[in-house]
Amino acid sequence: MKHTALPPVFVSHGSPMIALEPGAAGAFMRTLGPAIDAEFGRPTAILAISAHTAARAPVLLAGAQHSAVYDFGNFDPRLNQLRYDAAGAPALARQVAGLIESSGLAVHSLDDGGLDHGIWTALRYIYPQADVPVLPLAFVPDQSPAQQFALGEALAPLADEGVLILGTGSITHNLRRAFAGGLRPSGVRPEIPESTAFREWMNDRGIARDWDALLDYRRRAPHAVDMHPTDEHLLPWYVAAGAGGRDDAPVRLHAGVDLGCIGMDAYAFGPQATRLARQLEAGRIAA
Repeated sequence: MKHTALPPVFVSHGSPMIALEPGAAGAFMRTLGPAIDAEFGRPTAILAISAHTAARAPVLLAGAQHSAVYDFGNFDPRLNQLRYDAAGAPALARQVAGLIESSGLAVHSLDDGGLDHGIWTALRYIYPQADVPVLPLAFVPDQSPAQQFALGEALAPLADEGVLILGTGSITHNLRRAFAGGLRPSGVRPEIPESTAFREWMNDRGIARDWDALLDYRRRAPHAVDMHPTDEHLLPWYVAAGAGGRDDAPVRLHAGVDLGCIGMDAYAFGPQATRLARQLEAGRIAA
């Protein structure tokens, strides 16, 4: 299939345990790759921006080969046996560096590989065969949502070349609240009202294309600091959103919550987002 512009996507990866216990979010991500392939063609590569790969300036991990990085502790030891070995994308790294530099932003490139758990736990459901090259892009976690959006805008031309821009984090993320009740399975613990209010505010402001409010979420969103004591898990949403642009409303592809307060929502951005949403819905109906 000939490629058309791919919509940038943000997925919530939640706990590393999603790799063993997929739940509703994992089930959704299993349908995401086939939906992208059916509607747009298999991506030529994936540019991944994860909450867990950060640096003092944007850094491309341009190694020729990647494997899973087990950047967590005190979880089920079986996680350390899971693999996700994917090819890197050194040539794409040179192109991405050029786009970022042309926008006036600084960027570095390292001949290193490795996929943090925010990337590989999602990709093992989206593309389980690890047959799409991956290029991780470390972002700067103390830069504002507006600065992340600008980084995404610099990446926008990649969508026309079949590159999937994938942000991964969590739409809400307060580990203190999550762990307070123990790591009971999703479904046992009802969602706290603060999480619901924040998730729905993000969706409502997105539908309204209220970018001013979204970029100022820490002051304007209900319970923003409670749901994101630090905001690194939400910032990849803004990179993906910037790649999609301001003209089209973000489209929520999946809504859910784990551990009562870890939002698992997923979004697509840009003019092709609704096409992806329709393809996912058609797949659900067919199933």
